[in-house]
Amino acid sequence: MSRSQRIGLGGVEFIPDLSGALYAPEFRALLVADLHLEKGTSLARRGVHLPPYDTRESLLQLKAAVAAAGPERLIFLGDSFHDGGARERIDAADLAMLRAITSDLETIWITGNHDPSPPADIGGRIVEEMALGPVTLRHQPKALAAEENEISGHLHPAAAVHARGHRIRCRCFIADGRRLIMPAFGSYTGALSVRSEAFSGLFGDFEVWMIGAKAIHRFPSSRVR
Repeated sequence: MSRSQRIGLGGVEFIPDLSGALYAPEFRALLVADLHLEKGTSLARRGVHLPPYDTRESLLQLKAAVAAAGPERLIFLGDSFHDGGARERIDAADLAMLRAITSDLETIWITGNHDPSPPADIGGRIVEEMALGPVTLRHQPKALAAEENEISGHLHPAAAVHARGHRIRCRCFIADGRRLIMPAFGSYTGALSVRSEAFSGLFGDFEVWMIGAKAIHRFPSSRVR
C-alpha cells in the first residue's frame, strides 16, 4: 500500500497500491478491477502466442496485495475472467490459488462485459453492482445520479507526463472527487490514455495517480498529456 498517497471520494479515503488494487480502510475492503484471467490462452486460440503465465502472475500479485492490505473483504470490479471459457482453461494450480485467496475473505464478484456470468464455484457471491458506504461500485462508468459517487474499471486508464525531457507513461488511477476509475490489474490487459475519447465527459478537473516502479505519483490534469 502507498505510504503517502490517498484518494478521497464521497468522504471515504482510499489507498492506492502499486499493483493497481485500491484499499478502503474504513470498510476493510480491497478492490481489484479487470484481471482478465486467461487472456493469454484466449489469444493463443486466435494465433497470438504469448507466454501462458498471465493468470499465475496476476494471482501472485493479488496474493501479495491481499497480504499487504490485510482486508476482510475482496471486491472484484468485473472482467475478472477474460471470457466465458476461461474457467475451463485455467490451470488446476492457479484455480487452487484463487480459491485459497477467496476462501479466507468475504469475496464479491461484480459482473463485467467480458464475464457477465462469473464462475460460481470459486468462492464468494456475484452481483451487478454494490454500495460501499456512499460509493457505488460497478464495472463500467455510468452517468452519475445527484450526489452519487462511483468507482469503476473497464477503461484501463493510463497517463503520460513530461519530466526532465522524457515522456513517462504509466497505468493510473483517475479521479475528480465523485468518480474514480481504476487501472487494470491483469498482466496482459494493456492501458488506454486518459486523454482518449473514451474518457470524454466522465470527469471534471481530474487528477491522476500514476503507478511507477517504486511509488505512486499524483499529478493534476494540467500535467497530463
